[in-house]
Amino acid sequence: MTRSILAVVFAFGAVGALSASGCKATGVGDPCTPEQEYDPTFNGFSESEVNVESKSFQCQTRLCLVNHFRGRVSCPYGQDSSGGPPAGGKACVVPGSADPITGNPNDAKLGASVQAQCVDRKSANAVYCSCRCANVDGKTDDGANYCTCPDGFSCTQLVSSIGASDVGLTGAYCIKANTNYDLATACSTSCDPSVAKCD
Repeated sequence: MTRSILAVVFAFGAVGALSASGCKATGVGDPCTPEQEYDPTFNGFSESEVNVESKSFQCQTRLCLVNHFRGRVSCPYGQDSSGGPPAGGKACVVPGSADPITGNPNDAKLGASVQAQCVDRKSANAVYCSCRCANVDGKTDDGANYCTCPDGFSCTQLVSSIGASDVGLTGAYCIKANTNYDLATACSTSCDPSVAKCD
């Protein structure tokens, strides 16, 4: 069961990603599709949030990070409230199937709409396997398991304190270099199959 808490999706428990021995984070940066995308009623992520899916079986690190990403990994161009794709695009479907994305049945206004990904925050740069590299204080000496970020990644604070029961998800994660989220400039252009291809 997945629940949202202050921009964190907590899937199965505290993160125990990698050994604290300082070994390189094998698998960090590998692509992953968050479990939410296998739900046809899920309309997509918001670029204002950070989501952490722990115990991800797609990742060697067991953690799929969704870092300020909009839409669905599996549908770069999105679709309108009736499920229609933009000109030149394809309607969104559940990954690995032909089942359409129907949207939240309790939100008639939203319908089946899925927002297009942002050109500057495409899934390749915002959704991938990662690991927790420091706690919320930027330290690694509290007895928890942390990883060392590999070359091309930086250890960046993403999840602030959200309560004692979820302390295992707070802190810093390895993110791709030069992909920090900037509210002032992020998502100024959406992916479009005609003018801004993102697949």
